[in-house]
Amino acid sequence: MWPDSTETHELLIRAEGGEPTAVNQLMERHRQSLRQMVQLRMDRVISQRVDASDIVQDVLLEASQRLSDYMQDPRLPFHLWLRQLAKDQLIDTHRRHRVAKRRSADREQSLVQGGDGERSSLDLGAQLRDQELTPAAATLRKEFQQRFYQALEQLEEDDREIVLMRHVEQLSNSEVAQALGLSQPAAGMRHLRALRRLREILGEATSLGG
Repeated sequence: MWPDSTETHELLIRAEGGEPTAVNQLMERHRQSLRQMVQLRMDRVISQRVDASDIVQDVLLEASQRLSDYMQDPRLPFHLWLRQLAKDQLIDTHRRHRVAKRRSADREQSLVQGGDGERSSLDLGAQLRDQELTPAAATLRKEFQQRFYQALEQLEEDDREIVLMRHVEQLSNSEVAQALGLSQPAAGMRHLRALRRLREILGEATSLGG
């Protein structure tokens, strides 16, 4: 999901050398990945009021303004630094648009619910789409995705987050550990716990469905 780190490193070197076009290229090549990352975490109600692209634009503007500070002390890989800025923007956005200290009933609805029966702001199908699928296989995949969305919503927030990071953003265990401020063994254990719980929920759903 995230751009190749080698090219990112080269652009950072050029940007540090004072090349304005390198800064623009650096930001633009991360725009789509940031948008997907933001969409995955936007509250459905908020997504009706705020476009993910607007949040991404704010993130990229802030990143451009703070880039020199980042390059002086790059404690995180660039894409992890960007996604941290995005998470902070999302927190601020939700705080502005939702009643503080209270999760609305809308947030409790399934991730697959919405005006058209699907959650546009959590379109994991876009990550998994295969244009070569037969109609039958496409139907099976859609059914599985719907079950997956429902199971994902039942996970605790920490578990849901690490599943998204590992299996949608495709971050490595090392990157997840850095992003969450955990040791690699702790990140690995949290991932295994989340997968175990996800399997349990999916198994329960299969059993109930006959």
